[in-house]
Amino acid sequence: QLQASGGGLVLPGGSLRLSCTTSGFSIETYAVGWFRQAPGKEGEWVSCISGTGEIRYYRDTVKGRFTISRDHAKNTVYLQMDSLNPDDTAVYFCAAARKPSSLWYTDSHYELLHEYDFRGQETQVTVSS
Repeated sequence: QLQASGGGLVLPGGSLRLSCTTSGFSIETYAVGWFRQAPGKEGEWVSCISGTGEIRYYRDTVKGRFTISRDHAKNTVYLQMDSLNPDDTAVYFCAAARKPSSLWYTDSHYELLHEYDFRGQETQVTVSS
């Protein structure tokens, strides 16, 4: 299964890097998405990266602040989060979709959690002064 880590408490304007990794199998051919859910709010998609790393998408509210990347050698996907603000406070988790088609990307299926094959455990991100 997927394991997310790297969360914590950070001051507004600070940075965190989340990691999503697995044990026992490679996620090299999987698209990986990051999602988050704040207390009392609906869960929302944050970012997605294709298996090759060539395709990357971000929700508008994190564009320019968050960067998704992956390291196949480490079997890990990262979410670098900069310029964090209190609205980013949430539990974050990653999810993986095996070899999605091109339509999965062009029709924005990556924004929907049920389009992923499995999800991982959560990590808490708290942005507060």
